[in-house]
Amino acid sequence: MIKNSMNHHQLKMSLFAFSIAFMLHLLLFSTAPLSTIIMKEMNLSHAGFAFIFGIAMISLVASRIPWGFIGDHIGFRNAFRIALPISAIAAVIRPFTQSYATLLLTQLALGFGLSSVLPILPILVKKSFQKTSTGFATGIYVAGFAAGNATAIAFTPTLLNFISWRTILFIYALMPVLISIFWWLLVPETHLKTETIQLSQFKVILRDRSLWILLLLVIAGMGGYDTLATWIPKIIEMKKLSPSLATLLPLGFFFSGPIIGFVSDRLKNRNSLLTLMGIVTLLSTLGINTSHHALFNLSLFIAGFCLNSILTISLAIPAELDRYASSVGGVVGVISSLGNVGPLALPVVFGSLIDLTGTYRVSIIFISLFSGLIITLCSRSKYF
Repeated sequence: MIKNSMNHHQLKMSLFAFSIAFMLHLLLFSTAPLSTIIMKEMNLSHAGFAFIFGIAMISLVASRIPWGFIGDHIGFRNAFRIALPISAIAAVIRPFTQSYATLLLTQLALGFGLSSVLPILPILVKKSFQKTSTGFATGIYVAGFAAGNATAIAFTPTLLNFISWRTILFIYALMPVLISIFWWLLVPETHLKTETIQLSQFKVILRDRSLWILLLLVIAGMGGYDTLATWIPKIIEMKKLSPSLATLLPLGFFFSGPIIGFVSDRLKNRNSLLTLMGIVTLLSTLGINTSHHALFNLSLFIAGFCLNSILTISLAIPAELDRYASSVGGVVGVISSLGNVGPLALPVVFGSLIDLTGTYRVSIIFISLFSGLIITLCSRSKYF
């Protein structure tokens, strides 16, 4: 029988997990709406400004695997006691930087601290929740990513009308400070059982085919979503529709995590759910090509919903499988780090196809087939 309610500890861990995920995307994406004013103040080119975000992403991607090892070795509690203050210190210093070089250094440090989030949160879920509720718990913090991203993109421009960009970043920096303090005060030692992992064990895990299937799912899910998130505003512009329609994609992202997590916990075999998500991803993404206004809106929402559902399931599975009992962080570190191949490469391919064909329609067909077919084929796996 599956319990529908959380105990006090699980509720507390869920709130922490959501807040930490929210913080990650809030701090990471908050510079995007500040591009014009930062470029003007620091006399930067577009490429120079892009590197402000890029260096944080490079640090984040490169550090996820090491943080996964750290989390597996010393436990999620101690790992966050190190990582959260690093993120807080970098975030607090960032608004006070007076040069481009020092701003890049704080972004590098911020990326290092924030890179701990994705490999360590699945460890938190594994240690705090039963196998029958890991999907829902995972979905809660995945929703935090969507909420943080939406807040950074939508709320920051409004604040900029009243206060300076440095004040905005300082206000945002208070969040990791508060989370760090509350983490140290409210997460008791009794909930930690330190795990160790030998290098030889990890080599065995790397030979496990299910790891690479999970990686393919993450590439298809993250790559498909990030590609659409990058190009949907342009597509909406080409369709001469309201720019506000672009919010339907992250709205689907937000609701997907808890809903799909809840549903997947109640299925003995997730393969059928993955198959359904793969087929619906393909069809809904193709639907973006339609000229029917209502169908276009629905396709955007469903595409965001389905693509994020793949991420939720892919992050929940390592927290459940017994063969990953002492290496959840390392496994998620690998799939989340290498999985960035999709978000890095697919938007470029998408744009190149527009340049070649003069239309977005071929690009939409490509990304729908890429993500939809990979998800559907991976769903036939017997490894999880």
